[in-house]
Amino acid sequence: MAAFWYRFPSHKIKVIAVTGTKGKSSTVEILSAILEEAGYKTALSDTIRFKIGNHSSENLYKMSMPGRFATQRFIRNAVDQKSDYAIMEMTSQGALLYRHNFIDLDVFVFTNIAPEHIEAHGSYENYVNAKTSICRNISNSRKENRTIIVNADDPENKRFLECEADKKILFSIDDVKPYEIKSSGMEFTFNGKRVYSNLSGLFNLYNILAASSAALSQGITDEILVRAIEKFTGIPGRVEKIDAGQNFNVIVDYAHTPDSLEKFYQVFQTSRNICVLGGTGGGRDAWKRAEMGRIAEKYCDEIILTNEDPYDENPMKIVEDIAKGITAKTPTIIMDRRKAIHEACECAKPGDSVLITGKGTDPYIMGMNGTKTPWNDAKVAREELDVLSRDQ
Repeated sequence: MAAFWYRFPSHKIKVIAVTGTKGKSSTVEILSAILEEAGYKTALSDTIRFKIGNHSSENLYKMSMPGRFATQRFIRNAVDQKSDYAIMEMTSQGALLYRHNFIDLDVFVFTNIAPEHIEAHGSYENYVNAKTSICRNISNSRKENRTIIVNADDPENKRFLECEADKKILFSIDDVKPYEIKSSGMEFTFNGKRVYSNLSGLFNLYNILAASSAALSQGITDEILVRAIEKFTGIPGRVEKIDAGQNFNVIVDYAHTPDSLEKFYQVFQTSRNICVLGGTGGGRDAWKRAEMGRIAEKYCDEIILTNEDPYDENPMKIVEDIAKGITAKTPTIIMDRRKAIHEACECAKPGDSVLITGKGTDPYIMGMNGTKTPWNDAKVAREELDVLSRDQ
């Protein structure tokens, strides 16, 4: 009904879908920047925002992939405003609700997969099946030159390569060796050219690879691609550096799975780390809470546990579950997230890194009975740094 109401808009525009456990929003943003550098007008939909051309608005749905009518309306607006591409983050939970149906895809991009949303799907196998159902959508697409882009280094890559398409492209970390990753950025080799990126972390190198592979499939040249990557300065809430003139690092990141948390912490191995983290949202993925604590203990010199998105679960119970994974250190528990961020910044010494994870650009802290407290980790961090600078 939604597709019919909006006159099947995906038939009139090139549509690129990006799915995976991690890196979806980053890949969407990087790919959009590359296509724009090539002169195309892009529309994008991801966890962070909605954009058509130069107009951008924050995603306040608390959903990476909005409902069926909202999704079809977004594509219709992109068509009406003469966009060349609609680049869309597609999720397993969106697939469970059939939000990806009746969207004819030109390109499907698979970033990676790891256990996530197990309670919602019932099992890891069901979770993978939900992801592959998005891939199978391209098999039904009436577009020409249907293309699948797959991470060759992911153990589940064969499941996605089984989907029918006209072209299947694999990318691997071997494609960019030698590479060097620092907390300030990274350098790597791409098709014989040395490239510098302001982004950091092995996970972002994979995101760049995924976006670049999709761009090359659309005929983008190496020169344009390299230029776009080197111009790209960063993504809100994804390894976002907060600079208020302080003599220590403050970084905000969305990391909310054990794998993503560990990869994020690994970027900052040369500094003393003060880590502020919650856990999973209430009522979901309780299995990973202690694991998040274990990872924090491994990489963080000081650990501050705080509230995140408890929903209808007791927030202290969530924090206590995380603390069970911390056995050799004593975490500080500050349930007020603003006070936790303030404390982390206040005790930071020159050269330290304050690492604030879990929320990224999430616009609310979700509480009991559907309550929403407006929130922005980056904004709060800047405010608390300002308070500390005035107190000095």
